[in-house]
Amino acid sequence: MFKPSEGVRPALWRGVADALLALALTGPAAVGLAALSGVGHRWVDLVAQFTAPALVVALAGLAFAAGLRLRLAGLSGALALALLAAALWGQVAPARPTPAADEARLTVYVANLHEANADLDRIAASIADADADVVMLVEVGPAVAADLDRILPDHPHRAPTRITARGNLVASRTPLEALPGRADGLSARGAQVQTPLGPVRVFATHLTRPWPFQYQWGQISQVMALEARMAEGEGPVIAAGDFNSVSTARIGRQMRDLGLAPAPAWPGTWPTGVPAPARIAIDHLWASPELTVVSRRLGRPTGSDHSPVIVELARAEAG
Repeated sequence: MFKPSEGVRPALWRGVADALLALALTGPAAVGLAALSGVGHRWVDLVAQFTAPALVVALAGLAFAAGLRLRLAGLSGALALALLAAALWGQVAPARPTPAADEARLTVYVANLHEANADLDRIAASIADADADVVMLVEVGPAVAADLDRILPDHPHRAPTRITARGNLVASRTPLEALPGRADGLSARGAQVQTPLGPVRVFATHLTRPWPFQYQWGQISQVMALEARMAEGEGPVIAAGDFNSVSTARIGRQMRDLGLAPAPAWPGTWPTGVPAPARIAIDHLWASPELTVVSRRLGRPTGSDHSPVIVELARAEAG
């Protein structure tokens, strides 16, 4: 006479599991909503940074729900996946101009080396493998600064020529002219480089971490400082480095307001201890409308917790 109640118990636990998993998957869905909302509030912006890892969680949850045929969890997972895919698409495939018909190309290597990184062999091998025309580095620590000729044997033109403390560096195969720095709170090194695409002003840029890890208006004021530096010259501009933000969140929108367009930013770059699809893309290259991105890929590891980014650019087709 207990058989009916014994049959109900598995169904009850299955329903509870379905409801709990569905509830858990509202977390990734909330990340997707935050990223799509366009809201610039500091808390919403912080949540919006985690689209890639949240998408991996949603995909795993949806697969689990499908395997166990959990209907409510499956619907919740599908919704979360759809929201996150839509939010991430702007990082995966941002709009970019059509390349001009000529075959001139510029390859740029961008990396946050981490100031404590002393693995000179890995750094040198990563840069050599990229075979880039221009190398843009942030968080150049004392070990690297002391041995730049070993790290950059093919890039003798540098700004600055020497680094005495943690800093940023632009290095090139071809001549460059260092741009003046400013006491504006922005960690950036500027140079005008003679490239295969003609003269290009480049800024190796490192923004502070987002609030609450650093002060609330830090990133916003630093992008404003970058705008002021860009206004001091003419011609094509590249800003590249560690922006401590995904390209679709508040800082990305601010960069677009400067007239810059991002290179694709997936797979992500940080932290290197997790698989690339689940990383957050915070290392970017932004280019002015005269230029367009042809390709973007991750470089060989350097020993840093950031992956390098290698971007090939061309002149944009005239309007």
